[in-house]
Amino acid sequence: MPDHYQRPSWRRPLIVLTVIAVLLAGGAFAAYTAYQHIVVRLLTTPGCQSGAGANAFPLDFVQASDAAIIAGVAAREHLPRQALTIAYATALQESKLENLSYGDLDSVGVFQQRPSEGWGTPAELEDPAYAAGAFFGALVKVPGYTRLPVYEAAQDVQHSADGYAYQQYAQTGAALAAQFTATPHAVTCWYDPATQAAQNGVSTRLDLAAAMRAMDGTFGRPREKGPVLRATTARSGDSGTFRVTAASGWTVANWLLTNASSYGITQVRYGGYQWTAGLTETSWQTDPGGAAGSIVAS
Repeated sequence: MPDHYQRPSWRRPLIVLTVIAVLLAGGAFAAYTAYQHIVVRLLTTPGCQSGAGANAFPLDFVQASDAAIIAGVAAREHLPRQALTIAYATALQESKLENLSYGDLDSVGVFQQRPSEGWGTPAELEDPAYAAGAFFGALVKVPGYTRLPVYEAAQDVQHSADGYAYQQYAQTGAALAAQFTATPHAVTCWYDPATQAAQNGVSTRLDLAAAMRAMDGTFGRPREKGPVLRATTARSGDSGTFRVTAASGWTVANWLLTNASSYGITQVRYGGYQWTAGLTETSWQTDPGGAAGSIVAS
């Protein structure tokens, strides 16, 4: 056999199918267990999505985190959902919701804002929370922006070469705005916690203190009229409870979920549902426990 011979790419699936065939002879339950732990884990690609079924919108981990941060800044500023729709349509057109360190001329960040045009320093604009705050700060100065077509409001902020291009993402932006802020358990991510932590160069240890500091950058410090009213941790440090307003509950829960792997969070409970980090867990599960108006992360 020549040294350069490559084994066929279908060798692993054949091995997996052989294992399943053997286990089938031993019982259906054993076969199902093998399917969950062997086939699904081999073939499932980690990722996130917003929405479900045929209308699901796939997101990578950066896109999901960016979307949650932008929604959090909108909640912090008490902005209407239309503002978030416009922001998402703009970010999808400008960067596909990715936090870029490059762009046309000196453009950077999720909104491709230019330091030379006074938006901020490159480092500031590569912080999605800062960039979103700058975008919304300009948007609210556009007269009647909530009544304008999405592309027109976006163009009044961005002054791009082709302003109508934003309109192609108006419908997707509206769907994301609803799913990241109001629709129960509409956003989810699935991954192996240990593998994801290793890829991100972070510890698997729960670090709620760091998570709370990051949340402050998006939602602002807990305050009477803010999205997050109160944040506490258990004495053992193995869980955190976030008291939230009804209007911002899913916005905060989705931020915790989409940023969970950075802080060792493996469970988020809110609104009668629980999300658990795992490669085969692609949806929230019903969970009748928990205090109303509180999110528990652990």
